[in-house]
Amino acid sequence: MRGFLASSIGVTCAAALALPLTLPASAAPAALPASGARTASAAAAPDLPGSTQSLPLTPRTRDRTLGAAPEQGLTRDDVHRFSLVGVTWADPDTELHGQVQVRTRATGTGKWSGWQDIDTHNEDHGADPGTAERTSGHVHGSTAPLWVGDSDGVDVRMRATAENRRVAEAVEAQQSQLPAGLHLELVDPGAEPSTSGARAATDRAAVPLTAETAAASATNTDLVPLGAAEIPALSKQATERELPTLRGSGPVRAKPYIGPRPRIVTRRGWGADEKLREKGFVYTKKVKAAFVHHTATGNNYRCSQAPSVIRGIYRYHVRSSGWRDIGYNFLVDKCGTIYEGRAGGVAKAVMGAHTLGFNTNSMGIAVLGTFGSAKPSSAAVTAIAKLTAWKLGLYGVNPRGKTYLKSAGGNLYRKGKNVRLNVISGHRDGFATDCPGRQLYGKLGSARSTSARYQGR
Repeated sequence: MRGFLASSIGVTCAAALALPLTLPASAAPAALPASGARTASAAAAPDLPGSTQSLPLTPRTRDRTLGAAPEQGLTRDDVHRFSLVGVTWADPDTELHGQVQVRTRATGTGKWSGWQDIDTHNEDHGADPGTAERTSGHVHGSTAPLWVGDSDGVDVRMRATAENRRVAEAVEAQQSQLPAGLHLELVDPGAEPSTSGARAATDRAAVPLTAETAAASATNTDLVPLGAAEIPALSKQATERELPTLRGSGPVRAKPYIGPRPRIVTRRGWGADEKLREKGFVYTKKVKAAFVHHTATGNNYRCSQAPSVIRGIYRYHVRSSGWRDIGYNFLVDKCGTIYEGRAGGVAKAVMGAHTLGFNTNSMGIAVLGTFGSAKPSSAAVTAIAKLTAWKLGLYGVNPRGKTYLKSAGGNLYRKGKNVRLNVISGHRDGFATDCPGRQLYGKLGSARSTSARYQGR
C-alpha cells in the first residue's frame, strides 16, 4: 500500500522536535486535544479510553560509506503500554521513500519481537483534493499503522531507499532525504470490554451513551433503536419491507435487487470514542461503487481483538494523521464480522477518506490485515459480498456492473476525468498502490458474482 494525501500543515519541524512526547497543539484537529502521551486528565476520563504517544525520531550514528542511506530511529523501554504503531511526518506533500522496521517488547513477558516492516504508503488514502478535510491544515503524512499487540517497549529504524538518495552528498544533506518532523506514534486503543469477542462487544455498549455517542447513533435510528451496539441481520424479504423507511438513504426502486441486510457492529459496539472525531457528518449524493482495501496492519490479531484494532486505527487516523474520522466506511475482520466505520449512518452515502480522488459517490471497505502474500479468509470475502449486496442494492447498483466516477485528482487520473470502473473495485483501480494486496484483489471477482447472487440477479 503506497500513498497518502496532500495538504498544507501548520506545524514547523522545529516545533515538532521541541516536544519529545507530544505533538504541538496546532497539529491536532480543531477543538480536539493535541496528540501526545497519556495525561492525568485523559487517563481519568472513563469516556476517553486510550492514548497516543508521539515520539520524535532522531538520526542514528553508524558507520557509513560515501552515499550510504541516512537512517533515523528510536529505542525506548519506558513508554506507556500500546498496541499499534506508525510513523508520521510534518508535510503530507512529501513522499516517504524508505524502509521502516519496528520491534516491540511484549507487556508482561518482556520478550522482544523480531523486526517487522511497517507499510510506507504515500498519498493513496485520504480526503479528496479541495475538500475541507483535505485543506484543514491538520493533516500529516503517515505510514500505515501496524498492530503489534500489548507492548511497553519499542525499537524503530527508518532508512531512506536508494531511489531517494544522492550518493555524493554529506551525511547532513542525506538525512534531509527523509521527510522532516518524523514521529513514532504509539497508540493504546483503550481497554477491551470485560467480555471478549466481537459478538460480546455488542452485548454491552463499550462506551457510555454520551451526547456525542447519541449523535452518532442517531444516524442509524431508521434501522435500530438509539444507542444499539449492533444492527441485526435481516432476511431478504424483511430487508425489502424495510426499504420504504430508508427513502433518505437510497432509492426504493432497489426492490427486488437487494441483498439481505448483514449484521453490522456499530461504532458504539466496537467502542468508538466520539469525542475524538470532528463533529458533524459529510455526505455525497449516492453510492455508485465500493472500493476494497486492506488495512496493512498485519494479520497477527485474534477476532476477539478486532474492536481494539479498529479503535487503534480510528485513533491513528484522527490523532496522528489528522483526519476528521476513521477513513473507511466499513471494516471487516478475518471472522467475517462487519463493523461500521466513518460516522454518519450505515445506510447513508457517507463521504470517507479511503481512495484519494474517488471518495465522492463511493464507499470504502477495509479488511483488517495484510494480503500481499497472505490469503484473506473466505469469511471476509463473503462478508464483502453480503455488505455490498445490501448497501449497493439500496442505491439500485449491480455489483457485477461498471460505473463512472469523476476523478478529483490523483496519480492515475487527472482531475475531472470520468473513469469507468468496476462497481466493486480494488483500491489499486483508482490509485497506483498495492492495496488491497495481490491475494485479496484476486478474490474480487468472486465477491462480485456472489454479491449479485445475494441481490437475486
